[in-house]
Amino acid sequence: MFDRLDTVRTHLTEDVRTALAKDPAAKSALEVALLYPGVHAVWLYRIAHALWTADHRLAARALSEFASVLTGVEIHPAATIGKRLFVDHGDGIVIGETAEIGDDVLIYHGVTLGGKSMHREKRHPTIEDCVTVGANATLLGDITVGEGATVGAGAVLSTDVPEDVTVAGNPAEIVESGPAEAEAEPAPEGGRAADTEQPHWLADC
Repeated sequence: MFDRLDTVRTHLTEDVRTALAKDPAAKSALEVALLYPGVHAVWLYRIAHALWTADHRLAARALSEFASVLTGVEIHPAATIGKRLFVDHGDGIVIGETAEIGDDVLIYHGVTLGGKSMHREKRHPTIEDCVTVGANATLLGDITVGEGATVGAGAVLSTDVPEDVTVAGNPAEIVESGPAEAEAEPAPEGGRAADTEQPHWLADC
């Protein structure tokens, strides 16, 4: 039991730190913990997923529906999500039953990880580590978005994406190859400066 409590505490701490690292508008850990619906959605998903894997499936679905009403983020409790997922703003996100999301992924509002098949099979996208999915992007079917890739805002995607590329448009096409060069954001007036180096606990994305 104590091991589970330590794991939960680790996830909570990592999720708050990730929001602070990836959102220059975040001013404090307390603000993130209390007022970020995307963080709340991920926390409630983790509880619902634990219930689902323990075969308490009605309770898991009930909790995921409550989370959807509370946060505007709908994550099926059977979906597989790695460490340090940051859902920025969050409203309108849908993550389907067989979706798989790796570590250190950033998802903006309005994103759909949806299915195309009506059969009980792997029918939702796989998102590998360090992927960014822009606002209102729609990803459909059993596709894979490679590590380090970026899916542009509003993109409609139904085919695999290689590692370290940027795709955009409808249908989505590659518009940039190779790892994107991150630029440090200037500190907002009176605000917290964006970190210029990744914290040691955050993957080098």
